[in-house]
Amino acid sequence: MTDHFIGVDVGTGSARAGVFDAQGTLLATAKHDIAMHRAPGGIAEQSSAQVWQAVCDATRAAVTQAGVSAESVRGIGFDATCSMVVRGPDGAALPVGDPDHPERDIIVWMDHRAIAQAARINAEDHDVLKYVGGAISPEMQTPKLLWLKENRPETYAAAGHFFDLTDFLGWMATGSLARSSCTVTCKWTYLAHEGRWDPAYFRAIGLGDLAEGDFVRIGQEIVAPGTSLGSGLTEGAAEQLGLLPGTAVAAGLIDAHAGGVGTVGAGGSETVTDCLGYVFGTSSCTMTTTQEPTFVPGVWGPYYAAMVPGAWLNEGGQSAAGAAIDQLVSLHPSHGAALAQAHGTPLPAWLADQALAAAETPSGAVALARDLHVVPEFLGNRAPFADPHARSVIVGQGMEQDLASLVALYVAGICGLGYGLRQIIETQGQHGAPVSTIAVSGGAGQHPLIRQILADATGLPVATTVCPEPVLLGSAILGAVASGVLPDISTAMPRMSHIAEVIEPTGGAIGQIHDHRYDAFLRFQNLARDVRAETARTVA
Repeated sequence: MTDHFIGVDVGTGSARAGVFDAQGTLLATAKHDIAMHRAPGGIAEQSSAQVWQAVCDATRAAVTQAGVSAESVRGIGFDATCSMVVRGPDGAALPVGDPDHPERDIIVWMDHRAIAQAARINAEDHDVLKYVGGAISPEMQTPKLLWLKENRPETYAAAGHFFDLTDFLGWMATGSLARSSCTVTCKWTYLAHEGRWDPAYFRAIGLGDLAEGDFVRIGQEIVAPGTSLGSGLTEGAAEQLGLLPGTAVAAGLIDAHAGGVGTVGAGGSETVTDCLGYVFGTSSCTMTTTQEPTFVPGVWGPYYAAMVPGAWLNEGGQSAAGAAIDQLVSLHPSHGAALAQAHGTPLPAWLADQALAAAETPSGAVALARDLHVVPEFLGNRAPFADPHARSVIVGQGMEQDLASLVALYVAGICGLGYGLRQIIETQGQHGAPVSTIAVSGGAGQHPLIRQILADATGLPVATTVCPEPVLLGSAILGAVASGVLPDISTAMPRMSHIAEVIEPTGGAIGQIHDHRYDAFLRFQNLARDVRAETARTVA
């Protein structure tokens, strides 16, 4: 019987499942949407019950579409956004916001309600912060835990379990309370290189009760990604997922890290440290692997064994990438007309098609932007400044209302994301973590126009993989390892992931245009920061 593996990816707006064979061939995918509650103050909440139902529905549909039997599925792996789930000791959902809505028990990764708590934590300047780029982000979990303790004390006190969303899925599938070293190291300040939590840090920031409780509420058993959880799928979970009880379930990964596993080893294990994994979705993440710890100010990490076993990881990116483009184009007067013409195609993909049609070559599309410049930091700067207060800059926009001007704005926005990526790459290189290739994954990075602009904007080749869904593949690799079919992640990556194409930067006159635009990007970014600082001093 042919072995099959399932990868499940829970993103910001949907749960997706993919069925793969042992060579990494994608046989089928399915998707189910997830709702999100938004409110003023940076609030973003979801329901973990709805997330789990979406996971089950997507998995069942993918298996049916693949035409494989449940008996052939040897393992399943989960990845998810780094959102926080709050459950009581009995497993009941607890409200993270409005007490009248206990079903909303997830603080979504992009929720920025804990900005003040993050600032206070950073003022402590604890040694732990060296391993998150020098400053903790409100997207991470200890600021969110502190916000809950201070603003929803009833929920905080009643909670028996605080899960990263990936670990919640493993718990739902198996009943295991084990946490992945990926999630707790990258988002909860677990020191994986020392195999411990730091009680002094939690006491210093006002969460000493977690330390006094021996960290039982956030994780006492920490295991490597790909570790087989419990006894596999429970009978109840197996029935919901349409699989067999006992099917191996892997300790999971954060979604961006799954994209890294699905891409950076495609050229062979010896290329992992030369390749930057770029996961381009609602947000963007950069994943850089080093053999020794590298400390880069403003870039998260270094994290030990958070993605590649035995190696260190630096994680950068931007809090809004695909979401930034959505926001940018929604500001244009022709947004509604473009939506009507897109005929069900996602608007960014339709705009990319229009740009490609208007330019002689993908590289030539940069000329469409002309004097339009965008610093697309609508939700702050994740890296290299760790500045959640940063905001976007749009320069050169006139009163044009036609579709051509909307396409130009879109191209300028994609260029801006490319320059933000270049800035992160250059910053890491200056601190001892250089890369020579970018491996792109994520839905927003699938279009050929975007891949070429990224190559031209950064001056580095962009590699794509044979598998069109490398994030799902990364989670399926975990399932293959948990099942014992493959011995470890390092072996499984080149076995199941393969390079399809390498897009080279065009260079020449096109490269000079991007150099000029990158210089403008840096100047506008600095100007915005300076003006914000001057305004703050004036108001104070």
